[in-house]
Amino acid sequence: MYPQSLRASVRPILWIGFFGAILWAWWVMYSMSQAMDLDLLGRPGAVGQGMAAMDPQMDMDMPMARFGPVFSMWAIMMAAMMLPTMVPTLRTYEALMNSANGTRAGWLGVLLGYFAVWVGFAALIAGAQLALLFGGVIDMLGIARSPYTAAALLIGVGAFQFTRTKDLCHSICHSPLGFFLTSWKPGFAGGMRMGLGLGAFCLGCCWGFMVLGFVGGVMNLFWMGLATLFMIFEKLPQIGHKLLRPSGIILISGGIYVAAQAALYG
Repeated sequence: MYPQSLRASVRPILWIGFFGAILWAWWVMYSMSQAMDLDLLGRPGAVGQGMAAMDPQMDMDMPMARFGPVFSMWAIMMAAMMLPTMVPTLRTYEALMNSANGTRAGWLGVLLGYFAVWVGFAALIAGAQLALLFGGVIDMLGIARSPYTAAALLIGVGAFQFTRTKDLCHSICHSPLGFFLTSWKPGFAGGMRMGLGLGAFCLGCCWGFMVLGFVGGVMNLFWMGLATLFMIFEKLPQIGHKLLRPSGIILISGGIYVAAQAALYG
């Protein structure tokens, strides 16, 4: 009787910890934006404007010019943005636990494997951000210096919404049940392996929305919230597949508009 009661109590603890981690990540991102004197749209105040104008070659001791702080920021951002999109996947795993010999350890393994992929991506994009910073493409706040760079990112990510790769990766994210049925592995290690696979498909599906952070600034909380909300809707079985092409059209149109405005008004 006691072991059964104990097992029953594990589920709410894990879910509370899961949502607690998401709330903590958003609080940290908000605190960071306040420390950098940014509003919710990532627009700098007096302090933030001074930071944006800094020369990374001359101010390499600044946190946003060093890999450690930039990587930490991206890793926390991945927790804030990508963990909420995993709720349907974790619920699907729970639905299979009895029939497919799943366990809470496996559930946790899926979660950790998935997040490990995004932490790896955080390292890659942190390195890319520093390369762009020292190359003069973005400023210290992660905002593209040229509107044409921003336009190219919008058009590129929008065009990706029409590709076969997007369709393939989205099909797994959109319906993880099929992935579980064909790749099921029991236990914590098995959960980790499945989480890594799901994370890889999710990365292939959603990487573009992370790159768009360089359009309005990587600390733009409004963009973070909007992208997170869109990725959640994109994974809903009822409507997810209907959002791919319209979102691509909107992004491409936005890129064309930004480029046209730059051409007209310099």
